[in-house]
Amino acid sequence: MILQDTTSFIQTVHINDGHIDTIATFDKHFEAPNWHPDNYLIINSKGKLYTLDLTSNKLDVLDSGFADRNNNDHVISPDLKWLGISHYVKDSASQEGRGQSVIFKMPITGGTPQRITQESNSFLHGWKPDGSAVIYTGKRGDNFDIYAIDSNGGKEIRLTTTEGLDDGPEYSPDGKYVYFNSFRTGKMQIWRMQANGSNPEQMTFDQYSNWFPHVSPDGKWIVYISYVEDQGQAHPFGKQVKLRLMDLETREIRDLTPVFFGGQGSINVPSWSPDSRQVAFVSYSVN
Repeated sequence: MILQDTTSFIQTVHINDGHIDTIATFDKHFEAPNWHPDNYLIINSKGKLYTLDLTSNKLDVLDSGFADRNNNDHVISPDLKWLGISHYVKDSASQEGRGQSVIFKMPITGGTPQRITQESNSFLHGWKPDGSAVIYTGKRGDNFDIYAIDSNGGKEIRLTTTEGLDDGPEYSPDGKYVYFNSFRTGKMQIWRMQANGSNPEQMTFDQYSNWFPHVSPDGKWIVYISYVEDQGQAHPFGKQVKLRLMDLETREIRDLTPVFFGGQGSINVPSWSPDSRQVAFVSYSVN
């Protein structure tokens, strides 16, 4: 549950020395930064999208047309022309009364969204490196699995079929692998598979609940969020978490940040700097 008196700290961490810079502080709940090469972040709050200039700290609303119930699953396309978004569509019933999440794309500078997925719930997590497809988590019946679909829409392709939640899929920069988190062993851990869904391979084997692996643009690292206490298949807000960094060549893992108050919303989507040297994230405090 997200409380009304949340303070959001938009931060960046340098992967070489762990130095953390606080870019901006807001008495409002912001989530899920994407880092654009033009030196601004795209973040969301209460259904709306915003840009945050990293030089001036200027915050502006990003026009998303009719899509005013966006969640925190938004991703910039590889060619920088589009922003993929996940918007709750009203004509789909749900227990929350807000509709169900459907994936759209819109011009990166704002404009009218174009629908990509027909099935819902669908939560966007990545683009194929050539921009031809998007990859996402879909709830079909009672199962959450990973799917891909042409970025202009079409028939979705199911990539995982195991029991337990599969979530947070993201392509490697060379398009060879998909990294994701999975509960298939009874513990939320980081996995990867071939882009066609074959040859799944477990990457982490520890006591944490590990979520949302993000591959660096140079393909050398993944950063992900770890809940200090086991959360089962959930990724709640307001928990003790930390960011961890894996060297993809050696598989060595180290803490990138100290433990902080966060979780849901901290790093749901790709947030690497274009030069692969920093990662953006959100930490919180609650009065």
